[in-house]
Amino acid sequence: MKLAIPKERLDGEPRVAASVETVKKLTALGLQVTVEAGAGAGASISDALYREAGAEIASSAADALKDADIVFKVRAPTDEELGMMKRGAMLAAILNPYDDKARFQKYAAAGVNAFAMELMPRISRAQSMDVLSSQSNLAGYKAVLNAAAAFTRAMPMMMTAAGTIAPARVFVMGVGVAGLQAIATAKRLGAIVSATDVRSATKEQVESLGGTFVMVESEESGDAAGGYAKEMSDDYKRAQAALVAEHIKKQDIVITTALIPGRPAPELVSEEMVKTMKPGSILVDLAVERGGNCPLSEPGKRVVKHGVTLIGDLNVAAQLAVDASSLYAKNLLNFITPMIDKETKALKIDWDDETITGTCLTRDGQVVHPSLREGGN
Repeated sequence: MKLAIPKERLDGEPRVAASVETVKKLTALGLQVTVEAGAGAGASISDALYREAGAEIASSAADALKDADIVFKVRAPTDEELGMMKRGAMLAAILNPYDDKARFQKYAAAGVNAFAMELMPRISRAQSMDVLSSQSNLAGYKAVLNAAAAFTRAMPMMMTAAGTIAPARVFVMGVGVAGLQAIATAKRLGAIVSATDVRSATKEQVESLGGTFVMVESEESGDAAGGYAKEMSDDYKRAQAALVAEHIKKQDIVITTALIPGRPAPELVSEEMVKTMKPGSILVDLAVERGGNCPLSEPGKRVVKHGVTLIGDLNVAAQLAVDASSLYAKNLLNFITPMIDKETKALKIDWDDETITGTCLTRDGQVVHPSLREGGN
């Protein structure tokens, strides 16, 4: 069977869906791996390294995708790429189905069996396939570094003959994978760290990393299925906003990471809150691609408003393209490995498996994901 790794066409996407290590393991599974020339350039992987690992190098996307049984990508294929895929081919990528609802109809029309890796269910055995976690971990780390680079003060306490420099105060909003890594990174840099989340279960995690947990006292739970957060009531939102408004005045750096699957990002930091922040403060909005946790954030831009620098970088994990590609490629390898029959080396998909039903958008020309079929949310 042929597995194709085409070059990413989206502007600003340096990641690639295969590493040298995963190419070796994919070929060991019996797959013929074909990589488009230059696909790994943004992640510092040369064609020569892929070739040494056992891959064939195709001169174009058409050559790479021709007759491919499986296609691995980071981002959704272009219409042109989709037209190059054969009917019945399996596509695994970050497909963004909730924001691009017309797109998955094209996968069905093309007869492609499309799998959205970001919909991987949060179950124990799927942890090694969870692309959101692997990429969010890097994004949380990089968010703190970006904030520190833009901050015009030092992060840790410094005692000098000329006087003492107080440590920076960092407030992390949303304690998922990105938030936890942001807390850990800010602590390593010597900041005083606090964090908030609607899920009470995250309190212990925050405190285990040396942070202070800030949360509204309420009987309402923010825990949703799969470890995600759910949208809270208006009363809770008002109480949370009041608590955050008071806390945020004392912070130097605020990092927002809150997302709700399938919905726009919740507003956590209002313009009025930004106005109360200290001049020279930093706000990093990791949810800016889904509308942002702050209405003043601008996608893809770094702007100063009311004396506060708002960082709205897109695709933050890709700023660490080498590691992001390596982790993403391992997620894909772990996803496909159980589907390869050890004896025949053929693709054998268990269509009842949770990892399949949770990620499969289209199959045999039909939209099959429950949340995307007509009448789904």
